[in-house]
Formats: sequence, structure tokens, C-alpha cells
Amino acid sequence: MERNRFGANSAYLLVCLGLLGALLLSLLAAVSFGTVSIPLGQVYEVILEELRALLPGGTAPTGSSVHDVVWLIRLPRLILAVGVGMGLSVCGAVMQAIVKNPLADPYVLGVSSGAYLGASLAMLLGFGGLLGGSAMGMLGCAGALLVSLGVMALANLGGRSNAVKLLLAGTALSAVCSGFSNFFIFFLNDDHAASAVVQWSMGSLAAADWGSNAVIVAVAVLGTLFFWSQYRNLNLMLLGDDCAVTLGTDLHRWRLIYLTVAAVMVGFAVYKAGLIGFVGLLIPHVVRMLFGTDHKKLIPISALLGAIFLVWADVLCRVILPGNELPIGVLTALVGAPVFVYLMARKKYGFGGGD
Repeated sequence: MERNRFGANSAYLLVCLGLLGALLLSLLAAVSFGTVSIPLGQVYEVILEELRALLPGGTAPTGSSVHDVVWLIRLPRLILAVGVGMGLSVCGAVMQAIVKNPLADPYVLGVSSGAYLGASLAMLLGFGGLLGGSAMGMLGCAGALLVSLGVMALANLGGRSNAVKLLLAGTALSAVCSGFSNFFIFFLNDDHAASAVVQWSMGSLAAADWGSNAVIVAVAVLGTLFFWSQYRNLNLMLLGDDCAVTLGTDLHRWRLIYLTVAAVMVGFAVYKAGLIGFVGLLIPHVVRMLFGTDHKKLIPISALLGAIFLVWADVLCRVILPGNELPIGVLTALVGAPVFVYLMARKKYGFGGGD
């Protein structure tokens, strides 16, 4: 038994190290792809120049078109893809445990509809003049957080919340937010603003910059580490509240804490990248099929695999249509939906305590 446990842990660590190495190689390779192809040698020269500039006595690199493309455009958006992919994948796994529903994702509890409502208000009511170019992202993030808090408050009416009440509350508030968003778009009758809101809702990494990337990646990493440390409670959630109580754990308080942390992670992702669906649904399912339902393995592997997935999704968005960029939310849906259907049809697996 001890030998089997050691072998399983060794395989798990090798998988994590392999995915971490694959992520680093993906970042280094993906920088060279785009509308203009840049040789890998020049890409690495730019990166090394920037790293040398950080050392004591280092000089700032000379600006050039290749430097600007690599360091100011492509690499920031790839780092943003890492943070967003990591955050959405981990939140997807957590949301599925919280509501005990394998079809849940970070937006199932009304987060996407709240973000869409906030972005609609920012654009249609002219908050851009007050908040600047980040108005849609900021109010979209605020909308996601407020709706998540509303879901928790609504689920606690008439008694303590549980997985079913949270799911129903999320569905109800999602419908309300979508209705208000469509009402404002129709009532104000501003074609330009409506087009901008729809474009934002499709998701994009083009607005990435180093300053905001540091915050978003930090939130994603810290959130991932937090949920990784909570794997025992997440495993208990799959078994149900009754089983957890018999084991001496009350999941009600933890469920609210996890929802709040997940809402913050999704809110920061929405702020800079808009709505990118299907990542939080697809990635945890793939990991469960390969490594089981134990959140001790599920959380870190989902984080790494989600980051790799979104990095290459961004590359495809930049190269699939010559001279144009496909919204990344459209691509994740087009790629993720068929793959998800194929995986579900090909192999059945247990979700928590049942099939």
C-alpha cells in the first residue's frame, strides 16, 4: 500500500512538473506567432535584453519594432492568458464542487450576466468619460462581484443555503441581469455602444499590459493556492452536506467563503479579458477523466492545463484569420463544445460519490 501511494504521488508530481515545463515552453514558442512572424532568436534576444535591464547596472533596451511587438504586445497578452486560464479553470472545478453539478462553470451562478450588465451600463450610460478606457472592465468586474453576493444572499433566504438553492438563485439572477442588459440596449438605441458591448462580451486579451497582468496573475495564483489547501472540504462537498456533518464539518460557511474567493478571481479575469466561456467547464472535466476527482490533484493540474489551453487559444485567434483577430471567447466555444461532447460520449466517469 505504501509503495502504491508513493508511486501515485510520484506520478502526480511528474505530471505537475511536466505541465509546468510545457507552460514555459508554450510561452516561449507562442511569442513568435502572430500576424508578423518573428524568428525565435530575435524573440529571445528581446526577452534577454529586458531581463538584463533588471540587473544592477543594466541599461534599458533600445526600442525597435520587434522589441515593441514582443515585449509590449505579444508577451503581455500571453501572460494575461496564463492568469485568466488558470483562474477560470480553478474556479470551474470549485463551482462544480460547490453546487455538486458537473455542468457548472465560473459563470453558472450569474457571474457572466452580472458582468455583462455592468459592461452594458458602462458603455450605454457613458461612464467612459468618468472612468476612462477601463470603464467596461471595471463595471463588468463590479457587476460579477455584486451578483455573486446577491446569489449568496438569495440562497440564504428561508434557511441556510445549499447546493440546490445556490444553483437556482444563480439561474434566477442570471435571467434578471440578462433581461436588464437587453432592456438598456434596446431602450437607448445606440448601435455603436451595443456593438462595443457585444464585442467585449466575446472576450479579448488585446488590452493586456504589464501593470494589470501582475495583479491578475497574483490573484489567480493566490486563489489557486488557497483552493489547493482546501481540497479536503471540496472533496466533502461532492459527497453532500449530510455526509460532511457526520464527519464533523459544516460546509455552509466554507461554501460562502469559496464563492466569494471564486467571484473575486473571475471578476479580475472579466475586468481585463471580458467574458471567456467554456474554459472553466472543459478543463476540470478533462482532468477528472485522466486523474480522478480528488481536488488535491484536480486544482493544480487544472490551473496549469487551463493556462496552457488559453495560451494556445490566443495564438490561434491571432493566426487563424489572416489580417484579423478572432475573439477568444468565440474560439473557446467553437473548440471546447465539440471536445466536451466527444469526451462525454467516449468515456463515463464518476463525479464525486456518483456516476
